Amino acid sequence: MDTFRKFYTDNGARLLGYLLRKSGNYHLAADLAQETFARYLERYRNRELSVALLFTIGRNVFYDHIRRHREGVPLDETNAGLADDQEQRYIVKEDMQRVLDAMGQLDDDDRDILSLVVSSGLTYRDIAAIKGCSEANIKVRVHRARQKLRQLLPAESL
Repeated sequence: MDTFRKFYTDNGARLLGYLLRKSGNYHLAADLAQETFARYLERYRNRELSVALLFTIGRNVFYDHIRRHREGVPLDETNAGLADDQEQRYIVKEDMQRVLDAMGQLDDDDRDILSLVVSSGLTYRDIAAIKGCSEANIKVRVHRARQKLRQLLPAESL
């Protein structure tokens, strides 16, 4: 169990960040991350720990939630960050909202790939294993998704 505890400590924040980028809601992302670890422990307790498997389960938990609720979830105040200055918190929140809004305009696959690249700390090879394609294909898809995101964001947001 200590091994799983270390696995949780090492990967919990990255999984939460990934799910936050996918959902746009901190509380939902935290609930989904908790559900992801619970499913992982329940179903794969006796298997070697795998970050790629953890993020695959996380992605599936997110899509299960979407299928059950079929509604968008707005950005929550808690996503604004912990800046000391109220103006800085507002700027951070607005920037985060612009990025999340732009990510919301991407198709599901582009949003998923960018979220995995940014949040997971996984290699392109690991992401390719999750997505079921080649590493080269992932690199191309990440590049194209980033280009689409740049087109959706005003220059000052980058």
